[in-house]
Amino acid sequence: MSVSEIALLIAAGLMVGFINTLAGGGSIISLSILMALGLPPTLANGTNRVGIIIQTLTATTSFRQQKVLETKKAIKLAIPATIGSVIGAFIAVDINEDIFEKAIGVTMLIMLVFIFYNPKKYIYGNIQIENKPFTWKTYLVFLLIGTYGGFIHMGVGYFLLTAIVMGAGFDLVKANAIKVFVVLAYIPFSLLVFIYYGQVNWLYGIIIAIGSVSGALIASRLAVSKGIEFVKWVIVIVILLTTGQMFGLYDLRELI
Repeated sequence: MSVSEIALLIAAGLMVGFINTLAGGGSIISLSILMALGLPPTLANGTNRVGIIIQTLTATTSFRQQKVLETKKAIKLAIPATIGSVIGAFIAVDINEDIFEKAIGVTMLIMLVFIFYNPKKYIYGNIQIENKPFTWKTYLVFLLIGTYGGFIHMGVGYFLLTAIVMGAGFDLVKANAIKVFVVLAYIPFSLLVFIYYGQVNWLYGIIIAIGSVSGALIASRLAVSKGIEFVKWVIVIVILLTTGQMFGLYDLRELI
């Protein structure tokens, strides 16, 4: 491995850690770079999860220190997501990746509309909903999101944010803290499946993880210090860049 490849992986990890902590979709960067460096898609998918564990651990620790993580509720949401992630990782079905990526892109654009159409409802949370106990529908939603996360993971942060803000009533800062906790809870279980099938390149994964630590730490601090508006605009920018990639306006792999 050359010095330039190591630097590229560390830089990718930093960007992914930052983006995933504040919004989601950062895996597009890491997956694209891993595949550009020669890893097959499945191997890149498994390897990517090594850095995700480190970045979510870093972000979760930071959010807890800043007292914005609702730990008890986060655990309740993490349980069905973890069960779903194991199911997703074991799913052995063929899927048309182009159609699936475009479906994620449409979902992101819909979330973008919500952010501007009714920000009080979709960004700043809802105290009445936040104070209510979770219903079976909420747990079902997180089971399904966990299944998706275990299977592909890319873009799962948007689904989690949407479910936590709209379904559980938390504002974007608290929702981000819960989101990274949920991912931290389920990612190790899906990673074990990829390890079992030999679909992890540990050298690449660890190097990306090194950059992810810094990115996640910076993002978690900024999320709390800068507030909801800062998080909102990061999400907007990332959604636009991500959907551009998914709808074929550009290809990150060609750029690198």
